[in-house]
Amino acid sequence: MLKHKNVYLFPVLVLLFLSLVTTASTTMTTADARSTGNIQHLTVYIHAIDTSSGKTTLTGDEIEWYEGAAADAVFAEREPESAAEIGGAPDGYYIVNDSDSLNTYTVAPDAKVTMQIYDHTGNLEDLDVNWNEALTLEQFIHEFAKTDVFDLSQSPYHLTIKDGQIVSIVQQYTP
Repeated sequence: MLKHKNVYLFPVLVLLFLSLVTTASTTMTTADARSTGNIQHLTVYIHAIDTSSGKTTLTGDEIEWYEGAAADAVFAEREPESAAEIGGAPDGYYIVNDSDSLNTYTVAPDAKVTMQIYDHTGNLEDLDVNWNEALTLEQFIHEFAKTDVFDLSQSPYHLTIKDGQIVSIVQQYTP
């Protein structure tokens, strides 16, 4: 009988382990400049996009982006009085930007751009979230230049860099 119970216990332990691994991998900071082989992930505030000499560059200020429990922990460490008062990171995220240094990155011509919110019509009352909306790089450059209704430089962006070029730009929605 004991052997029979262990047969059921093993799959449960395996599932528990896989669940913990998956949870741990999804709660990492997004902007800790993780690297996997020739792919790097980081989060920035974009200060400028320049297209000249047939190539596009993006100048950004790298930040650390935390969500969930990781955000609560960093918030409590950096702002203990506020954390004690409100209990956790406001809106479930926390941004750390300890450096004002800017870095310039080359953008691949076929980089994928994913937006959450931007000015579609020029009217503030039409501004609404459209989750994971794909734009071409050219559309993004055009929209980034518009600042009268919604200034896209105020949003953080998750970048994927492969072989030294940005291949993906994903706007992070912040409430």
